[in-house]
Amino acid sequence: MEEVASINGWQKNPEKIIEFYNLRRQQALAAKPNAGHLALFELEERFEVQIITQNVDVLHEDAGSTRVLHLHGRLDQVFSELPPLEPIEWRTDQELDAWKTEKGSMRPNIVWFGE
Repeated sequence: MEEVASINGWQKNPEKIIEFYNLRRQQALAAKPNAGHLALFELEERFEVQIITQNVDVLHEDAGSTRVLHLHGRLDQVFSELPPLEPIEWRTDQELDAWKTEKGSMRPNIVWFGE
């Protein structure tokens, strides 16, 4: 798992990481919110609710929740390793030969082992 979920894996083989997260992103974006996600959104309509999740999907947002804190990042975002370290929405595959840009290496917005 460390090959695709660590900063060392990224430094060693970024193409492998990109392939891995492209597949994870496709799977996550095809998923639909379940009854639990929808119930939390219903609570938010009546109360002040802050959702804190370790999940990297956006199913809470897809269900309608607006106050969601993602502790481990989000699959639907990438960011440049050079400042500013601002996430960019990314809902398609990341091209294997296009992960290096003038803004630095574009990597998945995921918190990895070793960070």
